[in-house]
Amino acid sequence: MTTVCQLHEGHAPLLVSMPHVGTAIPDDLRDGFVPRALATEDADWHLAALYDFLGELGASVLQPHYARYVIDLNRPPDDTPMYPGASNTELCPTRFFTGEPLYREGAAPDSAEQLRRRQRYWQPYHDALQAELQRLLKLHGRVLLWDAHSIRSELPWLFEGKLPDLNIGTAQGRSADDRIAAAVVQACAPASFMTHVVNGRFKGGYITRHYGRPEQGVHAIQLEKCQSLYMQESAPYTYLPEVAARVQPTLRAMVSAALDALKALPA
Repeated sequence: MTTVCQLHEGHAPLLVSMPHVGTAIPDDLRDGFVPRALATEDADWHLAALYDFLGELGASVLQPHYARYVIDLNRPPDDTPMYPGASNTELCPTRFFTGEPLYREGAAPDSAEQLRRRQRYWQPYHDALQAELQRLLKLHGRVLLWDAHSIRSELPWLFEGKLPDLNIGTAQGRSADDRIAAAVVQACAPASFMTHVVNGRFKGGYITRHYGRPEQGVHAIQLEKCQSLYMQESAPYTYLPEVAARVQPTLRAMVSAALDALKALPA
């Protein structure tokens, strides 16, 4: 049986979660999807390459094996919508980000299948995430949880117009100390070629909202970035190293600034 997720244990008070980088679809599920879905176009492509500096920062990194089409690891287990009033993807998504059906007619997962997937794929990821947070809390007394994402810059089914390049989410200030968020904004501000927003369309999904507990020492920030910053947004979704190289210093500065602000918080 293929491992559901892979955890690299670091030594710094930093855990980077990448819940949507998986691209595998189990053999027993493939026939239910429309052929287009097997290319997993809505994955958060190439984040490991973009964040290739995390080892130097001593970060722990958690990545899943399976695609978000199997189950969305950044949605609550009861499937409560993250953004009421807007188009939402579900715990077991049934649509592409463009709105078309992911499944052949009659093949979408029923409640029993959703429960099976939650137990088989969702729970192990969150067990690993929680265990690593507790390990780092025991070592350091406080932890920064950085939830890393990327998305196409224009998706009318999900949002109007073009998304800002960098979308920083702290669940309206509830998931992280304001001083950490301010440090992140200050670090990205000099990169005038990129736009940024705090708690805009993407305020943080389940991981940010559920695990971000500043009063318990866990400060969570989600960064949703436009894929146009570092890759080809259409198939074959090619990573563009020369383009990414322009963004990576700012990305590293943002993570480093958040980590420094965490360490500077009063005991």
